[in-house]
Amino acid sequence: MSTGYSPGMRSLADIAPEGILLAGAGRAILLQIADPAVGRGVAAHSHFVAHPMRRLTATLSYIYALSNGDAEDVAAVRRAVNRAHAPVRSAPGETPAYDAFDPESQLWVTATLYDSAVSLWERVFGALGDAEAERVYREYAVLGTTLQMPEGSWPATRADFAVYWADRLERLEVGRDARRVSDALLTARNAPAPVRAAMPLVRFVTAGLLPDRLRAPYGFQWTDRRQRRFDRLIDGIAPVYRALPTAVRQLPERRYLAGLRRDREWRPGHAARATAPTSGPHAARSRSDARTPR
Repeated sequence: MSTGYSPGMRSLADIAPEGILLAGAGRAILLQIADPAVGRGVAAHSHFVAHPMRRLTATLSYIYALSNGDAEDVAAVRRAVNRAHAPVRSAPGETPAYDAFDPESQLWVTATLYDSAVSLWERVFGALGDAEAERVYREYAVLGTTLQMPEGSWPATRADFAVYWADRLERLEVGRDARRVSDALLTARNAPAPVRAAMPLVRFVTAGLLPDRLRAPYGFQWTDRRQRRFDRLIDGIAPVYRALPTAVRQLPERRYLAGLRRDREWRPGHAARATAPTSGPHAARSRSDARTPR
């Protein structure tokens, strides 16, 4: 068993399993739903209030399968996500219009997952080198291209992505749907007691990781004092986390992949259930089964 963090050429398969990235999940979701179309679709079709852990579980299973799973894992989560996405579309004339199969929406969701993961990873482990940063960036595109996002829509380089990201941030709008989903997510009233007990820390970390212009619209009061507290928290956790054995740091991935495989064994011929976005490396590029019958 390897112990502690070892430097080397990194890839999506190395970065995605790090458990510390769970701390960025709230940031990614709040960024996603600040797009009015995504926010409306999630508010109308997701189950944050009744099942607050379901979206997180599905998203993690999906990312872990696509970054380090086998072909059967990838096929299962791809079918499950497409099945879950099939009913997520607006009625004729509804505004904002939304469709979970919309390539632009999938591009935005993929972008939030990439930016949240890599920015937090670099905060803990240090900046990636230019070559490995470009490699990781290119590989993260698979979270969208496995579904309905065309390969050509992912910005070609990190510099191109930076332009896209800045433009999208300026166009985000935290509306009623986004605030309602955020409240359900960050209170987790129906979650198990240990999860509810952790929510004040989750809210604090989520606020600290968010772009500044989105904090007030989401109801976060942020001050210089809170920023210093946040910086001390991350700077204190980082060396402790890096020293953990790899098996401990990557425990969530092993747990979710094991659960995915148990689900396949219990229900042969059926994909594991999931209700989230995104995808990765081994997945098929065909769109022929995009709208899987429910």
